[in-house]
Amino acid sequence: MAKTFRMTRARRLEGRMTAFFIRLGLVPSSMFVLSVRGRKTGRMRSNPVDHVIEGDQRWLVAPYGQVQWVRNARVAGEVVLSRGGRSETLRISEVEPREAAPVLRQYITRGRFSRPYFDVAPDSPVEAFIAEAPRHPVFRVGSPVESASPSQTSKP
Repeated sequence: MAKTFRMTRARRLEGRMTAFFIRLGLVPSSMFVLSVRGRKTGRMRSNPVDHVIEGDQRWLVAPYGQVQWVRNARVAGEVVLSRGGRSETLRISEVEPREAAPVLRQYITRGRFSRPYFDVAPDSPVEAFIAEAPRHPVFRVGSPVESASPSQTSKP
């Protein structure tokens, strides 16, 4: 049975330290700081994430399940990914389990730290990953969000 994620003081500290090193660009290139507007407060919330690249497509995986950044991202439809002093605002869309399955397989194949939160092994059949997908939302990272230039905004 898979472990259940619990936010603790130690995990918060670990997340802050990881985000600090990501912002400096001192971690693997697949790691970013994901920032998303809170669905209730409207304030920006940030978490370190490890994204997957498959072909020419980028994916965000929620290894710990239906956590707050997932809920916020669903509502916002866009996130900011930052790394090494650079950031971009990108559209995201959640995908269906059948499309998520190969991404989840790739994610747990290379990520040993989050593997205990999954009920599948890297060599499990694709059907097992399809069954696991609802517990670990997967988002397709889409095109950049264009910000309105000053000449495009209306003045009151």
